[in-house]
Amino acid sequence: MANKYTINSKFKLNSGYEMPRLGFGVYLTPPEETEKACLSALSAGYRHIDCAVLYQNESGSGAGIRNSNLPRSDIFYTSKIPPEHMTYDQAKAQVDASLKEAGLDYIDLMLIHCPNGGSANRKGVWKALVEAVEEGKIRSIGVSNYGMHHLEELENHISELEAERGGKGKGGVVSVGQWELHPWCARDDVVAWCKKRNIVVQAYCPIVRGQRSGDKTLVKLAEKHGKTPAQVLIRWSLQKGYVPLPKSVTPSRIEENADVYDFELTDAEVEELKSNDYAPVAWDPAKWGLEE
Repeated sequence: MANKYTINSKFKLNSGYEMPRLGFGVYLTPPEETEKACLSALSAGYRHIDCAVLYQNESGSGAGIRNSNLPRSDIFYTSKIPPEHMTYDQAKAQVDASLKEAGLDYIDLMLIHCPNGGSANRKGVWKALVEAVEEGKIRSIGVSNYGMHHLEELENHISELEAERGGKGKGGVVSVGQWELHPWCARDDVVAWCKKRNIVVQAYCPIVRGQRSGDKTLVKLAEKHGKTPAQVLIRWSLQKGYVPLPKSVTPSRIEENADVYDFELTDAEVEELKSNDYAPVAWDPAKWGLEE
């Protein structure tokens, strides 16, 4: 059973494209170190890089992809529309700017980074991404850090755009949702909403920035399986059906975070890690109101 997943395992997205089940995050990676970190990850077997305009390292991420000697089609690259560009016109321009900055012909996945700017602007940004898909600049689209109220609003926006733009499918297809997810920030409501719609769930901060490495249950499971607490948490995320996005700039740690396919947590162990806490370690825009 431990071979159920491999580093090459993929999800089929609602867009029809495939996305690797393990990603490599570059949040807070200094721009001058990003290319090297991405090359280390790609050398270790990762084929999925999660970037964002907000991280200010799209250039390094793109350089890592271009200089990896791997076919572009083998690498899944994500970027995100930043909070300060939450209008239709700004999002249209940002797609082109991100392509230029990364030096790529297309972006595999573009997310709305957070539900900022109010309802009308969120609809406008979504429309801009739908158009970018139609233009071949982006392959798949989705959202990040949306609360339930934002997700329900998005479905309304999609229905409105279908009516405005000529019918079913013209409002865009949600392929991915990304949130901080780990045993101490489970977000069962948004996960259930996504799974009902076949929307793939990505998990950032999957190892909780190391802040729970001393948790008694986590330590016990790590010792039992001969793994680090971080590896247990990444495996937990995979077995929950998420796409974990661990980050590091240290080659040995990058490799370690991908060394999670030779063991498996039992169903009881997955359940044992469950917590009733709601303790995000990053920002939490999912709690923002609809007019923020």
